[in-house]
Amino acid sequence: MIGRLSGIVLEKQPPFILLDVQGVGYELDAPMSTFYELPAVGEKVVLHTHMVVREDAQLLYGFSRKRERELFRELIKLNGVGPKLALALMSGLEVDDLVRAVQLQDANALIKVPGVGKKTAERLLVELKDRFKAWETLPGPLHVLAPGKGAVPAASQAGDAVSALIALGYKPQEASKAVAAIEEPGLSSEELIRRALKGMV
Repeated sequence: MIGRLSGIVLEKQPPFILLDVQGVGYELDAPMSTFYELPAVGEKVVLHTHMVVREDAQLLYGFSRKRERELFRELIKLNGVGPKLALALMSGLEVDDLVRAVQLQDANALIKVPGVGKKTAERLLVELKDRFKAWETLPGPLHVLAPGKGAVPAASQAGDAVSALIALGYKPQEASKAVAAIEEPGLSSEELIRRALKGMV
């Protein structure tokens, strides 16, 4: 199993990352919480990874912190939760918010994530309650790195943000509306996604 990768970021198009590790390009999927902490393209990063081997594919998932990877592993153990839904949950809610929602049995927090209905949310809360008893929530907001050097046209950043939201399970109209509602110019695509996700809550 591949548990950790250290390399250069070649591409980042949420939820996809291409990482150059000594000349070998690794394709990874990652939650938005990891994308917020990624350095600019061309810079070095260390990611904790989880590998899923299926009959038709070998998939690699990357996380900026071990705690995120642990959460991902807990989520995919549940019935009906595959890697895609786990990434959507981790993109819609930060780790501490998700843990807090489970501890408080707050179904409404989970329903806001694409692909999670009321019944699914209630089932997830029941199944996760015992697993999360030992988890502590950490105070303080998630640290966001400054966007990388080199300006990208605003239209391109908005397009990237909309594409990422659609990849996370939102409908195209919802994604476009959420990104268009952010009036502040000059934001990176990662920051646009972050604000759009908050606006959808």
